[in-house]
Amino acid sequence: MRALLPAFAGLLTAGCMTTPEAPPAPPAPEARVCNAEAAQGHIGHDATAGMGAAILRDSGAQSLRWGPPNSAWTMDYRPDRVNVRYDESMKITEITCG
Repeated sequence: MRALLPAFAGLLTAGCMTTPEAPPAPPAPEARVCNAEAAQGHIGHDATAGMGAAILRDSGAQSLRWGPPNSAWTMDYRPDRVNVRYDESMKITEITCG
């Protein structure tokens, strides 16, 4: 019984110890929000990869979705995405966010 007393005392003191706190999580990156008004000057231009890059830059959006003629789009709204529709002659007809 005397041999168990030190082990029991050790268990009691171990129960009073605190665990170290986890380091705080890094802050989330700021979301980039689309501003379609800033890219409206590209309407009427050719729908090219270079023009898409310029629209992304000017709108501040994080991603770009091309809308081919007569195509259906999903209705999921993403504030960080710019949508670019173009016609059969590859001319940009509409720039919106979502």
